[in-house]
Amino acid sequence: MPVQFKHRKTGAPLVPACVKEAANTLLPAQAWQAIAEQHRQRAEKWTTPYRARRAARQMHPIYDFLFIYYRNKPSQLEAWHPGLGIGLQEAPLGDTYKSKHYSCQNGITRLDPALMTDSTRHRMEMVERLCQAVKERPPAFGCFGMHEWAMVYQGDANGEVRHGERLPLRLSQQATDAYVRSRPIQCTHFDAFRFFSPGAKAFNRIQPSKDSRIENEQCGCLHTNMDLYKLAAQCMPWIGSELLWQCFHFAVGARQLDMQASPYDCSSLGFEPIKVETPSGKLEYERRQRALSEAAQPLRDELIARLQAVLQTES
Repeated sequence: MPVQFKHRKTGAPLVPACVKEAANTLLPAQAWQAIAEQHRQRAEKWTTPYRARRAARQMHPIYDFLFIYYRNKPSQLEAWHPGLGIGLQEAPLGDTYKSKHYSCQNGITRLDPALMTDSTRHRMEMVERLCQAVKERPPAFGCFGMHEWAMVYQGDANGEVRHGERLPLRLSQQATDAYVRSRPIQCTHFDAFRFFSPGAKAFNRIQPSKDSRIENEQCGCLHTNMDLYKLAAQCMPWIGSELLWQCFHFAVGARQLDMQASPYDCSSLGFEPIKVETPSGKLEYERRQRALSEAAQPLRDELIARLQAVLQTES
C-alpha cells in the first residue's frame, strides 16, 4: 500500500517522538534488546521480500531502487544503533557494535567520537553542509517529475527503456518523446540529470554537475528529499537507527510518487498513474510534491542537529 504522510497542520507529528532519543541515557540489556528486536522486525518487512526477489532474480521496479541505487545493505537497515550519548548495558563489542565505532567501559557500550576517522568526519561535514544549503534555499515546484521522462527520451541505442523488462510505457515512445520536447525541463538534481538520455540533456534549464550540488539542490526536489535516506545511511552508526528508519520510510513514499508520475505504466504493481502530461495530473503531482517537501523538513532538521552534535563532541 502507498505510504501516507500527514500534513503538519493536522497536528499529527511527521517524525515520531522516538526519533529524539535523550542524550546520556543508559539502557539496560532487556530494554535495548527489545528495541533492537522491534526495529529488526519492522525492517525485515522490507528486507526479507527484497532478498527473496533478489534470489529469484525478479526485482521490484519501484521498491528495489532503495536497496540497489542507494547501496545500503539490508543488514545495515536491520541493525539497531542507539545514536550518540546512549549507553547500552551488556552489549559486547562485536559484529553490530564494532570497536571502530564503540568503546566499552565499566560494562557500558557507547559510540565514541574519538574513534572517528578523518575521512568519516569529512564525509559527515559534507553531508551537514549540503543539508544546510538545501534547507536555506527556497523550494522550487513545477518540475512535474520530468526527470523520469527525460531518462527514456528516444530510448537507448537498441530502442529500450529503463525498467522496460517489467514496466511498459503508458504512452507510445513517439508520444513520450513529443511530451519531453514540448516544455523546458527544470531538474536541479545531478544524480537524476546524469541519467537523462543524451538527447534530453539539452532540454534542461541548467546543466547540474557533481560539483554544483551545493549551489543547485533545493528542498522542493523529490530526489533531493528522497536522498535523505542515502545521506543518513552514510552517517551511520553516529546518527542512530531510528532516524535512518524514518528516512527510509519517507523514501518509500517519495519513490512511489516518483514512479507514479513517470512515463511507465505501474498499474500492474497496484499504482495508478499521475498523468503529468495533463493539467489535472500536474496539479496532483505538485500537491503531493509539496506535501513530501514539508514532510522532509523535520527529517533534515534532525539529521543536521545530530551531525552537529557528533561533530562538535570533543574527541
